[in-house]
Amino acid sequence: MFLLDFAVGTLMEDLLDWAYGCVVSFLNIFFMQINGMGTELFDTIYAKALILLFAKLGWVLYGCGCIIAVFDCAIAHQTGRGGDVKMTAINVIKGFMAVNLFHTVPILLYNSAVKWQGMFGSDLTGLRNPGDIGASAMEVMASLTSGSGSRVLFLLFLVIAIGYSVIKVFFANIKRGGILLVQVAVGSLYMLSVPRGCGDGFKQWCKQVIGICLTAFLQSLILTIGLRIFKDHTLLGVGVLLSSTEVPRICGQFGLDTSTRANVMGGVYAAQTAFNITKTLAKAAA
Repeated sequence: MFLLDFAVGTLMEDLLDWAYGCVVSFLNIFFMQINGMGTELFDTIYAKALILLFAKLGWVLYGCGCIIAVFDCAIAHQTGRGGDVKMTAINVIKGFMAVNLFHTVPILLYNSAVKWQGMFGSDLTGLRNPGDIGASAMEVMASLTSGSGSRVLFLLFLVIAIGYSVIKVFFANIKRGGILLVQVAVGSLYMLSVPRGCGDGFKQWCKQVIGICLTAFLQSLILTIGLRIFKDHTLLGVGVLLSSTEVPRICGQFGLDTSTRANVMGGVYAAQTAFNITKTLAKAAA
């Protein structure tokens, strides 16, 4: 009877160890696939057609911006303000580079971020045997459940914290590809202002693209690291898991805002500027 209990107990421990290791690996692969869905979005004919439309719009606005920049420089010379021809030429070159790259570089950067996240996450989940990970985690769970009611409540808190982190990161990842598509579309509106030397809005747009790619790389990776740390330091691991949900906010504090609100407002302002300039030129021609 003792040998039977020992064999069954050992088998159950090995089964739980294997299950926990599979959960850790599954979450990493799952979030890698979710991020991959964002990259697959840009392979669809609908996304390609939308990007092509705004790429053409970017070229039209760039041409208008170059014409306005030349007129501004000529008017400055005529009024005696001494327009800077060299700076105007540099701004036109900057706009040419921007209009060629604004609809391709963000997608390539996002694809690279997702690929690197998957590679680093796979390396992290394969550092040790799944059995070793599961054994440590099962010891933590056993120590928490074999005690008073406060430990059971603490275990419930851990489960809620882990579930909250996983669900929030899941919803953040699943919409990130669409957000990047919106950013690429709005980026075309800045092509009017870049040749004229007004590049502050476009610089902020570049920061937002970098922020969303950095978030795609860090958020799922930090979640995987939290699951790894959980086996040895329970509270520290939960803290790291919860910190993965704060990556977009932290990026925003350092100027890498991943939201679309500021980006869209800047694009709307650029569109209004283009509309007002067009009306002014039409009245002058009339």
